Parts: sequence; structure tokens; C-alpha cells
Amino acid sequence: MTFSILGRCSETGMLGVAISSSSIAVGARCPWLRAGVGAVSTQNITLPALGPQVLDLLQTGASPTAAVRQALDGNGYGQFRQLLVIDSHGATAHFTGSEALGVHHARAGEQCVAAGNLLTSPKVIDAMIDAFEQAGGGLPDRLLAAMHAAVAAGGEAVAAGGEAGPVHSAALSVVSDLIWPVIDLRVDWASANPIEELDELWRAYEPQMNDYIVRALDPTKAPKYGVPGDE
Repeated sequence: MTFSILGRCSETGMLGVAISSSSIAVGARCPWLRAGVGAVSTQNITLPALGPQVLDLLQTGASPTAAVRQALDGNGYGQFRQLLVIDSHGATAHFTGSEALGVHHARAGEQCVAAGNLLTSPKVIDAMIDAFEQAGGGLPDRLLAAMHAAVAAGGEAVAAGGEAGPVHSAALSVVSDLIWPVIDLRVDWASANPIEELDELWRAYEPQMNDYIVRALDPTKAPKYGVPGDE
């Protein structure tokens, strides 16, 4: 009961994942990113190991399609998995096993790929791709636009975020040219509207994002926030 989108910014090279699920703490298991390499979402009946394995294969030069195939072949039970990948050049791949849950769909777009399972309709994924391609702003805003489009495409199931049941967790992760994610925001559990909560988190974090990068790379230039110990 999950839907996600992976995207790349053609101007900055940033890679990102946005995801939501009925399960708790989806951001702890499904999205995997590596700067300069790619991004992965491993979902349906999730095997977290597939994320770093696919990234390792991409880093050694495998295409997204080959990396998906090798990782699935090496772990077995591929019929239960749903896997989507984007590399540092914007090439994509997706796989949905024969035992995927409920209504499922996957689609690649321009520098993006989205997939989901237990959906109210395949149009949820189509709406995500269309929204990402049409949205303005930076990569995080475009990923969140796709998530909001998924909710809207749920029709009568708006509160369910386009799934056959309510979603309770959501996450947004983005990497740039640094070894750590420049954005790693999570709503691990919400009774309702985790995507709205995720959006609020991003709006609060966005004005401070670059400052936290400066603080990490050059503490002598760290801006002051007035928190205890930061004087």
C-alpha cells in the first residue's frame, strides 16, 4: 500500500525520492539514495537490502535495468517485489512482480519514474508523472507536487492518498554532490494527511537547508539560530 516517485533535476543533478504508505515509518525502509549514483525505492513486500545493492551495481557501471535484474536475481522472491530506480543521468527502470498487491502500476517519465501498489486506480501514478513534469520550482517542490497530485487523483479516496486504504507515513529525501542527504524529512506516523505534514516540514526546513550545509562544511561561517549552546 505504497506510492512513490523518483526524480532528477536536469539543472543541478540532484536526485530525490518522495514516498507515502499505509505502513509506519516508510522512510526508514524504502527510499535509498547515493550522491552521484542514483536513487531507489524498494516496496510492495519490502526488502530493504535491494536499495544499497542496486546502488552498488549502478556505481560499478550497470544500467538501471541491469541493476534491477541482478539485484532481484540475487535475492529471490522477485515476484513479491516492486522496485524503481533512477541513475545520475536520469535513466530509469522499474519492476513489479506477479504477486504485487492489489491494483498496481509503474510508469517512467522525463527524468522521473513512479510506482505504487494497492492503488484505487492506475491513474494515481499517471497523475504523479504528469505533475512532476509540469511543476515548476526545485526538485523537492516537484516531488511534493507529484505527491499532492496522487492524493487528488484518488477521487473519492482523497483521504486515502490514492490507495485502497489510508496512508499514515511519508518521506522526502534528496541528495546533491555531498555524501549525506541535503534533505531527509519523514512523517513516521500520522492519523491522517501525512503528505500535508511532510509538505509543512519542507516549508519549515527549506529556508534553513543551505545554512545547515554551511554549518557542516565551515563552522566559522555558521549562522546563529539562538538555540541553547549556539551563541
